[in-house]
Amino acid sequence: MRLILVALLAGLCAVSAVSVHSTNYAQKQKDVWRLFKYINQPSYYKDHVEIAHNYHLSKNVAAYSKPEVVEQFYKYWQYGKLLPRGEIFSVFHGEHLKQAVALFKLFYYANDYETFYTTAVWARNHINEGMFMYSLSVALIHRPDTYYFSLPPIYEIYPHYFYSTEVIKKAQYYKQMYSGQQGSEYNDKIIYANYSGHYLNLHPEQSLSYYMEDVGLNSFYYYYNLYYPFWMSGEEFNLKYDNRGEAFYYMYQQILARYYLERLSHGFGEIENFDWEVPFETGYYPSLCYPNGLHFPTRPNYAHLYEYFYNYGQKYGFNKYANSYSYVKDFERRIHDVIDSGYAHTESGQTVELFSHHGLNILGNLIEGNPDSPYYHYYGAFQVFARHLLGYSQQPLTYFKLHPSALEHFETSLRDPAFYQLYKKLLSYFIRYQANHKHYYNEHDLMYQGVEVKNVEFDSLVTYFDYFYADLSNAVYVTPQEFVQDSFKVQVAQQRLNHKPFTYKIYVNSDRETDAVVKVFLGPKYDEYGRFINLTDNWMNFVQFDHFVYKLKAGDNIISRDSHEIYNYMHDRTSYYELYQKAFGVHDQSHSFQFHHDQFWYGYPQRYMLPMGSRGGMTYQFYVMVSKQLPYKTHTTVPMVGSGMQYVDSYPMGYPFDRPVYWEQVFYDIPNSYFHEVKIYHEHHGYEQHLEHEATHYMV
Repeated sequence: MRLILVALLAGLCAVSAVSVHSTNYAQKQKDVWRLFKYINQPSYYKDHVEIAHNYHLSKNVAAYSKPEVVEQFYKYWQYGKLLPRGEIFSVFHGEHLKQAVALFKLFYYANDYETFYTTAVWARNHINEGMFMYSLSVALIHRPDTYYFSLPPIYEIYPHYFYSTEVIKKAQYYKQMYSGQQGSEYNDKIIYANYSGHYLNLHPEQSLSYYMEDVGLNSFYYYYNLYYPFWMSGEEFNLKYDNRGEAFYYMYQQILARYYLERLSHGFGEIENFDWEVPFETGYYPSLCYPNGLHFPTRPNYAHLYEYFYNYGQKYGFNKYANSYSYVKDFERRIHDVIDSGYAHTESGQTVELFSHHGLNILGNLIEGNPDSPYYHYYGAFQVFARHLLGYSQQPLTYFKLHPSALEHFETSLRDPAFYQLYKKLLSYFIRYQANHKHYYNEHDLMYQGVEVKNVEFDSLVTYFDYFYADLSNAVYVTPQEFVQDSFKVQVAQQRLNHKPFTYKIYVNSDRETDAVVKVFLGPKYDEYGRFINLTDNWMNFVQFDHFVYKLKAGDNIISRDSHEIYNYMHDRTSYYELYQKAFGVHDQSHSFQFHHDQFWYGYPQRYMLPMGSRGGMTYQFYVMVSKQLPYKTHTTVPMVGSGMQYVDSYPMGYPFDRPVYWEQVFYDIPNSYFHEVKIYHEHHGYEQHLEHEATHYMV
């Protein structure tokens, strides 16, 4: 089956369902967007202030389908346990997570939309802003009556997590100088932003900062983890039909494969391996600052991870994260035992067979450490403690005063090179399992009798950099009047990788009319030294590029695809401010209103469909495979996460590169597949334009 890269999912069908003639829907969408405005300040809308002042949870317990969730949350509120506003929130800290889940359940189990919205407005002004934003976003995605609402771009709601400290400081400077008419020249400014590698290079890998710090890539990762939170029970919240454990493996395999393609464009080789006992070579300087003024923690080159358990005079208390090194080693050993033995234990002492049809899904749940794991408390949350250890953040004295690293936020994880090294280690566990258990594909498994791919053609593939504009207004603090009137605005412009439009054609001959599934993969052909990479060592480096169902006619078929119609990539999202103004500022709400589908779609950025390549052309290869269509059985007509409706077919995710390749020649010999070599060229005119802007505008 194909997870539409990897995001969700509800998009396509949701759009048709919400092709909105309803004034009521448009008003609800507007009200939802208002909740995210200037998230670091209380809301000053009159209706919000009234609800926040007058609504009392304890008097409305009957308005929730599970009264116990109200009682649980109210205990946090009543006894002063809640994380205060203004403090840093991290979903990877256990106490923060417990509170965030309690708040999510309050939203999720509200009896109707009106109760949900009222609760959200109350929480908007009373609950920590980071926790509120996270719990509300997850609830909007998973509630049956709100899943079709679009979320505003996270890089515009929380710009501190996406743009450097210099950019944020410049925006705040413009706001400080702005004072009505006298300072009008400081309004509607554009700040031209650079990446951290432009002015600081702790390690050669920082030359990839344009990729690792891209707002679209980091947004994609953030949104994916809203759809599949690692703490969410698949049974309670209906995720069981999405094979979340298998999706966990596939998603990280695709992220690492795509990163490797980008590395090759810069002459870098494989992602580095590391050992917990050996100094960690790759340092990291985030260049980010939290809204409360605290800078993100840094990690020096050759950090000694095994020394991290020393507290250097601080009190441990109940801070289990100070023992991250021990937890990581324990969980890693237990995972290896499961893979080698072929079974896992449950809490009741029963065994779960891993060498089975659902074994990969079971192992994925176990390694992710989600509630569907056979025994969560024993196999643990390896990635949580590993992130804390590699992030090199200081040990907090209390959970009220957390100082998380970039790895301890989904919004910023991809920025740190350690992320890719960590998940390469994690993926090695899956590959170890597959090598022990999975049957190697042979010609009988892969061949589609009577179908032959005769040729593949691609247009010239060219990448370049261009400017991407985003609203930065949420980086500043405004007065109550400015909050309501939207009188101050500031934008940020940043160079991002893009590619010229292209088409490709697949020439297929079929001896009959048949429904087929077409898969296209992009992968490396040579390593950083120009040496050919055998498929047995290269199968895990292929990115699924396109995937669709096609009705073949008897005889010759020419399948033509345009780069814009490859639907598992997301186009640039419309700015929150622009969309809000166009939809509700100037349109008559009595008329029909239609959202563009990209407001729902959380896939891999369309800009990064191709790696950068090089001026002289970097060689890659496409692999095309045409297979028999095997429809995926869905269990509902509602296109929500957990329904399985995002799957194109019932093949394993990433098929036929879902397992190690042993019979390499088979992939070249079967007639229904085809390898096609291409060169990807990079034009530098975007960078030259970037230099011109640098000479005439404030650059940070």
